[in-house]
Amino acid sequence: MEIGIIFVLQVLGGLSILATLLPFIRSDHWIIRIFDFPRMQIAVFILLIIAADFVLQDNHIFPEKIWLFCLISTFIYQAFKIYPYSQLSRKEVVAAQDADAHATLRLLVSNVYMYNKNVTDFLKIVSEADPDVILVVETDQWWTDELAGLKKKYPHSVLQPLENTYGMLLFSRLQLNRPEVRYLVEDDVPSIKTAVEIAPGQRIMLYCLHPRPPRPTKNQNTTERDIELIKVGKEIRNMELPVIVAGDLNDVAWSHTTRLFRKISGLLDPRVGRGLFSSFHAKIPFLRWPLDHVFHSEHFKLIRLKRLGFFGSDHFPIFTHLQLHPAAEILQDPPEAERVDLQEAVEILNKEKAL
Repeated sequence: MEIGIIFVLQVLGGLSILATLLPFIRSDHWIIRIFDFPRMQIAVFILLIIAADFVLQDNHIFPEKIWLFCLISTFIYQAFKIYPYSQLSRKEVVAAQDADAHATLRLLVSNVYMYNKNVTDFLKIVSEADPDVILVVETDQWWTDELAGLKKKYPHSVLQPLENTYGMLLFSRLQLNRPEVRYLVEDDVPSIKTAVEIAPGQRIMLYCLHPRPPRPTKNQNTTERDIELIKVGKEIRNMELPVIVAGDLNDVAWSHTTRLFRKISGLLDPRVGRGLFSSFHAKIPFLRWPLDHVFHSEHFKLIRLKRLGFFGSDHFPIFTHLQLHPAAEILQDPPEAERVDLQEAVEILNKEKAL
């Protein structure tokens, strides 16, 4: 019985080590890239295997020492990848001390899951959060009709409903200047770019994204998603206005592509040093990771970041309250791209020619 348990632990440990090694392969295929996501889960799983290994095996023999070393090394690596998103890490975005001193923006981002019909609970969440700007993705015509009442409080809007789960709605009580619906990579996956007047004479640029994820049966590579992120990152790179990028990016905060996007764009992540704020999967607690993001330029401080309640979708809404502060640029260090990062960005963008 004990031998059988040890064998199972060795198989599971070997699979965990393999899942850790696969993302080192620079491939766009979903079988490789999917293991960027469950780093927290793999770390916890390996820790349990290590604990069981100490109880069941003789750790004094040489092969067992090697095996244990591999497991511990794997755990340390996975923990290292997610450490920045723990409260033990240094905060990347400075906390605002006086929320009323300068212009602020309250932003709610939510993937409503197109087939979810619980609009009542969603509107209740919106009412309680009282955002200035609402970004809703996976919206078809039914969701567009059901949310039409928001226009009373949010008179400025950009509505792009679609029946393919990539519809996008933007509601704002702040003035939107020259909003654009853009199809950056695929002709059925929209994004929104708009200037937002958050105070008299103060504009920011808002990018709303929801790139298509890789799937086992269709679109098996992450190429299109990666190209869209890097395209936006490159566009933002030399922009003088304060910038916010928000949406369901279908990628985790610690993935290679998202980190590259942040280096190219120079945007900050308010999650760093504060927690995971995992937004997906809302119905499966153990399989959750941060897919819905709000990144911003160094012009902002953070007042509040919160994951909101469940309303039937497979995503939780994310609420972010930012303050546009003149001293923020001095206090914060945005990520910087090195030469190798810029070269990789060029290589990713060149892949669009082959699509």
